[in-house]
Amino acid sequence: MRYRKLDANGDYSFGNQQADFYRDTPEAPAQAVSTRLKLDQGEWFLDKTEGMPWDTQVLGERTVATRDSAVQRRVLGTQGVTQIDSYVSTTDPETRTFTPTVEITTVYGQTTISENL
Repeated sequence: MRYRKLDANGDYSFGNQQADFYRDTPEAPAQAVSTRLKLDQGEWFLDKTEGMPWDTQVLGERTVATRDSAVQRRVLGTQGVTQIDSYVSTTDPETRTFTPTVEITTVYGQTTISENL
């Protein structure tokens, strides 16, 4: 799997030839998971059904029963991810953040993803 790296601002990395890509490493599927979690459902103009159902299944008071399963489905649906080894999510009402921390096994090894969303 070849996946273009993102810089500190979340933009594609350019100018370093092959060093701008993850190639057959656990970081490639991990970055794919991260970007898939950040895509809001309906945001991509080519497929309005693609993305995370943030408004309906993750964020809000009445989504406690659906939020973790929605994130886990999205993670498992990512190319290169074979299984979730552990999953923990936290919410912070003061900063209004939702943070899933996921340890995954990929076809290239294990890695951990933690995103403040």
